[in-house]
Amino acid sequence: MNGFAAQTYRRVDLDSRVAAADPHQLVLLLFDGALEALHLAASHLAAGRIAQKGQALAKAVRIVEEGLKASLDYNAGGALAQQLASLYDYCVFRLLQANLRNDAKAVAEVTALLSDLREAWAAIGARQRSAAPQERAASALALTA
Repeated sequence: MNGFAAQTYRRVDLDSRVAAADPHQLVLLLFDGALEALHLAASHLAAGRIAQKGQALAKAVRIVEEGLKASLDYNAGGALAQQLASLYDYCVFRLLQANLRNDAKAVAEVTALLSDLREAWAAIGARQRSAAPQERAASALALTA
């Protein structure tokens, strides 16, 4: 598959996943996009491709700022949402430093932070999905009683 065809396939696949996703899954897609951009940035940095590194870091920053941070619900999330916003601000700060200083350690640090958050978010979704059938069964039993 040539580069254009592969890129088109990935775009259509992503568009399909976004269209079918619930809000929880959309946040997972944001984490995945940011992590993919960070892995690309690390690869470009290691290979000395500075312009591409900058583009990948800029994409990661946009996803964190315009996606992850913008999706926080401060009313429902309270102190946790505030803490996540602060953590996202820190991630953006470190990525800007990484870009200016070609700092692979800063990229790795943010990658680790976002990976941990992604795992926690995925675990919450798994718990919600496993609890949902039990709740439906309990509701059905209550209706028949």
